[in-house]
Amino acid sequence: MSPNSLNLNTLNEADAAAFAQHLNGIYEHSPWVGERAAALRPFASLHALKHALVSAVRQASRDEQLALIRAHPELAGKAMVAKSLTAESTHEQSTAGLTHCSPEEFAHLQQLNADYNARFGWPFILAVRGPRGVGLSRQEIISTFERRLHGSAAFEFAEVRRNIHRIAEIRLNDKFGHTPLQGQQVWDWAEALAQHSEVEGALTVTYLTEPHRACAKQLADWMRDDCGFDRVDIDAVGNVVGVYDGQTADAPRLLTGSHYDTVRNGGKYDGRLGILVPMAVVRALKASGTRLPYALEVVGFSEEEGQRYKATFLGSSALTGQFDARWLDQQDAQGIPLREAMRRAGLCVDDIPQLRRDASRYLGFVEVHIEQGPVLNALDLPLGVVTSINGSVRFMCEAIGQACHAGTTPMGQRQDAAAAVAELILALEKRAAQVRDLVGTVGMLEVPQGSINVVPGRCRFSLDIRATTDAARDACVADMREHITRISEARGVHIQLEETMRASAAPSHPTWQAHWEAAVAALGLPVHRMPSGAGHDAMTLHTVMPQAMLFVRGLNAGISHNPLESITADDADLAVQAFHHLLATVATTAAQGT
Repeated sequence: MSPNSLNLNTLNEADAAAFAQHLNGIYEHSPWVGERAAALRPFASLHALKHALVSAVRQASRDEQLALIRAHPELAGKAMVAKSLTAESTHEQSTAGLTHCSPEEFAHLQQLNADYNARFGWPFILAVRGPRGVGLSRQEIISTFERRLHGSAAFEFAEVRRNIHRIAEIRLNDKFGHTPLQGQQVWDWAEALAQHSEVEGALTVTYLTEPHRACAKQLADWMRDDCGFDRVDIDAVGNVVGVYDGQTADAPRLLTGSHYDTVRNGGKYDGRLGILVPMAVVRALKASGTRLPYALEVVGFSEEEGQRYKATFLGSSALTGQFDARWLDQQDAQGIPLREAMRRAGLCVDDIPQLRRDASRYLGFVEVHIEQGPVLNALDLPLGVVTSINGSVRFMCEAIGQACHAGTTPMGQRQDAAAAVAELILALEKRAAQVRDLVGTVGMLEVPQGSINVVPGRCRFSLDIRATTDAARDACVADMREHITRISEARGVHIQLEETMRASAAPSHPTWQAHWEAAVAALGLPVHRMPSGAGHDAMTLHTVMPQAMLFVRGLNAGISHNPLESITADDADLAVQAFHHLLATVATTAAQGT
């Protein structure tokens, strides 16, 4: 922090008018945001101040929020041309290169501005300094503009507010002389790791392909050379394992990590964030010469997504002794058995049983993960504490009715398979909505050999039901079976289900969940507890040791398994700080012998 930077003491001690003046320019032409946040003092951290400002906007009326949105200038708009932007906006648009648009780019932006304003009634707003704070390219800005132009009004009203808060965050960082260095390191690592892909322009890293092995080598090199782990190894299933020793040779270990494989055309942070955050933590511990009363073992799990082979959680299952030798005979789309793929990668399948960890040597397992959903984003919260990983069950299903002529068969005499499934989908939607954190999805729906003038005689579909407890999940399954019986009888359609997957819920261990909660609170942020609807490596480790997870907000409404998946360097920095705090808490607990 530079000597001329603003500091919290100054803000906390200032009167309301001076407080608002110190924050002038943070929210464009809207001093009322700072004035209302002043009532929430004192602020123990910069993060607490940011949250107070966000809260002031969230609690404002829609008209006040709309006025705040309309106070912002268009990108490369008339105010920029007339050089009437605020100093902050001038700096931001210049950093993104908008002051150097080609005539074609400028004309295109002008048309986009006009189209957007005509559609929504407010200017398009984007934090053009981007997730790292150094500026988006003009092409990135134009692509985002084009994509969001087709969104709904409700989504855009929320999205422009989120971008306003990101703009304010970067401006506050400048005013306080704050740089999220550890978060930037995580962000840079993620960008560099994403250079390895099976498909150019679409991040795809599946098990034991050349890009997958390149990722493993890159992670191992960073752990060894950049972070200072004491031992780094790539094990018999391709896990990258780094150990940072504790104060004594026989110290227990804390296990952490996540997966580095991806779905096809996926994002840069799913799984990988949970490897890179603890890497940044070890890097800082090594730099400061700090040793904990326990060792820290960070694992980049080689496989979680089940993209190349049907088996999932190959990496974490090896650590729990649940690796099924029958998986070795599975073949990928090219007919290559898993056993052969491992041999080609230089892995020894005979060594897999030796990877099983002795749970008695471990304190537990913690995992940091991007949320992969819209909840934190909608709440304007950077971090969330996971209460449970949902239990799930999946079915592949088929409804069999009678195909017949669409014109000659009266409505009351049809055995329409698709209509039966449609009724079932609506019943599932209604049933799932009745129980908090219960979700039901029909993600696959097909009328085989369907025709526009034929009543569907068959309809294939999937059924996915998830809940925070196995009991809630199974109760929904039982109710859906009753619906199936009723619908089948009423419509003369036979519906058959084949269960293809069942995973038990994994509640967070109360002590470890409390550690994450204390870490979030220590940052000056409210603690938001939430379930995880997606599966994680923590589910596998849950079978042998206590586990708990921390979620990090995703950008773009929290979208995941998608190229738009993203985080900010600031949120990544908060995750690193929370991890540091958790380690300190565990160290204190260990020292007290509890």
